[in-house]
Amino acid sequence: MIDLEKAPALLRHATEALDGAFSGDGAPDPFADRRAQARAAFETAGLPTTRHEAWKYTDLRPALKPDYRPAPKAQATDADLDAAAIDGLDAARVVVVNGRFDAERSDLSGLPDGVIVAGLAETLRQSPEAVADTFGRHVDLGRDAFAALNSAFSLDGLYLSVPRGVAVERPIHVVHLLTADEPTFVQTRHLMVVGQAAQATVVETYAVRGEAETFRNDLTEIVAQDAAVVRHVRVQDEGDRANAVSLVQVYQGRDSDVSTLAFTFASGTVRNNTVMVPAGEGGQSTLGGLYLCRGDQHVDTNTLVDHVAPGCQSNELFKGIVRDRSTGVFNGKVFVQREAQQTNAYQQSQGVVLSPDAHHYSKPELEIYADDVKCSHGSTTGAIEPEHVFYLRSRGVSEADARAMLLYAFAHDVVEMVSLAPVRDWLDAKIAERLK
Repeated sequence: MIDLEKAPALLRHATEALDGAFSGDGAPDPFADRRAQARAAFETAGLPTTRHEAWKYTDLRPALKPDYRPAPKAQATDADLDAAAIDGLDAARVVVVNGRFDAERSDLSGLPDGVIVAGLAETLRQSPEAVADTFGRHVDLGRDAFAALNSAFSLDGLYLSVPRGVAVERPIHVVHLLTADEPTFVQTRHLMVVGQAAQATVVETYAVRGEAETFRNDLTEIVAQDAAVVRHVRVQDEGDRANAVSLVQVYQGRDSDVSTLAFTFASGTVRNNTVMVPAGEGGQSTLGGLYLCRGDQHVDTNTLVDHVAPGCQSNELFKGIVRDRSTGVFNGKVFVQREAQQTNAYQQSQGVVLSPDAHHYSKPELEIYADDVKCSHGSTTGAIEPEHVFYLRSRGVSEADARAMLLYAFAHDVVEMVSLAPVRDWLDAKIAERLK
């Protein structure tokens, strides 16, 4: 059971934030039973500690110490939106401020007929039947205490629905802004349903306005129906006082193709969880991530790919660069169930440690119950090879530039997994700036 003496503020403020969520129009919460089940699951599981194997290297207690207040309603300014823009990216814009969908500042022009982009809270209240079969269906509340907390107390976020056979050529850029005039806590919930043989690309960027500490607990559900194609990219660059726990939960139909990539730059303590379930034969699953850590940053990446259907393939590539006193963690697990014959699953984690007080921990895992599979995993952690630096210096490159070039080349493998050229260029610029 959860120790309420150790985390009363988190629960109290989450409850306060929810109290008024459905009172504006007097409408009842159609998902009250599911929220109650989620709250019970959270209170039973309690907050994870380093005694839990999956959280062995990540102590959340410092990140949870501030007396966080629920994020108030706020608006994005023109300056906020200008700062969030990605040069050269022609995209529909969805604005989410303090966890709430902002229809006024969003720009949904150019999307095909039938595509729905709306606030999730409004959808849950006004059209619960539209999401009854997908909302929360594939989230294991008993496995993830923060997913249970989000399911119990989340307020709003994005609802995206792409009809069968529709290709959304224009990417969707989701701009997340969190205001931090005081220690602020926010829970955002997204539901993205991409129909049979449909296609969509979603880019999420995160920023904080203000100097106070923040704690963000996000949950994104992606449902890719048969033969759907989904490209999902997240860029976390919120500042060194921003703490976060996130879950991307993906459920895939037959012959679907889904990739989800996470790039973490400025942050405090971050835990990124990804769970992918290729549940239909022939599914393709791609997971990738890059984290550049300095100062006291702590970035923990945890992935689970659960192969339950035959003939599927999953590919994972995660890279981290740590310096100063920072820490990078990767823990990835691949399950191959008995029915999932002819599965191909590949997993790779690589870390570069630049300082004696920096740490990188990696734990790739395979658990296989089928006998006709091709699965492999690998993990490497080390420093920059002095011979490589010497080679560049012998050709007139300064030592600092030589090291930056080698690190940039190391990181660029993950950037190349992004399908949008303007986003790749934007990420390259961020990486180059970060590596100076």
